Amino acid sequence: MDTRLEPENWHPATWQRWALVAHGIALAGHDGAARLGAQLARAKVAESRVTRLLTARGDAFTQLLPRLLRLLASQGVRPNWYELGPLIHKEGKPDSTAQQEADAIRLGIAKAYFLTISKSEKSL
Repeated sequence: MDTRLEPENWHPATWQRWALVAHGIALAGHDGAARLGAQLARAKVAESRVTRLLTARGDAFTQLLPRLLRLLASQGVRPNWYELGPLIHKEGKPDSTAQQEADAIRLGIAKAYFLTISKSEKSL
């Protein structure tokens, strides 16, 4: 995978994706030590909100994300941008490979979220 940034070749949508990542990191910081789904569970984000985020596409996704990041920041939880960044960059791309990769990221987030919720309920 080529990891070089070449902004002179970016389309407007690419700039918007990078702006969303930069805005999100500024809002909530970064913690790559835990899975994003586990971080959402630790911040006590409601299942309905996680589901809305993971099923949202296009403009709905980009509108929901900053709200969720502000919620995480208010709970003192920094998100894992190693998962969230690639989701943002793959979300909304027209090619089917990018959409499959975005869906795989979404499933991983959901799995970690529900696994963490399940573990916390069992420990009660």
